[in-house]
Amino acid sequence: MGMGELIVVLIIVVLVFGANKIPALGDGLGKAIRNFKKSVNEDPAIDVTPKKPAAPATPPPAPGEPPRQNQ
Repeated sequence: MGMGELIVVLIIVVLVFGANKIPALGDGLGKAIRNFKKSVNEDPAIDVTPKKPAAPATPPPAPGEPPRQNQ
């Protein structure tokens, strides 16, 4: 983008948001970027990885073998 295009974009931003809102927008954007960088660099506090299912107590019967009775 050239300098003229940046000035046009800046004027549109001032018209849409107003001069009083721009510092608040910048502050919110800065906090969002800071929190994003912090979350990327930190270890996850909560492990959301699914656990592997436990092995069944008795193995299933082999093909051709009669089903087992639970005792």
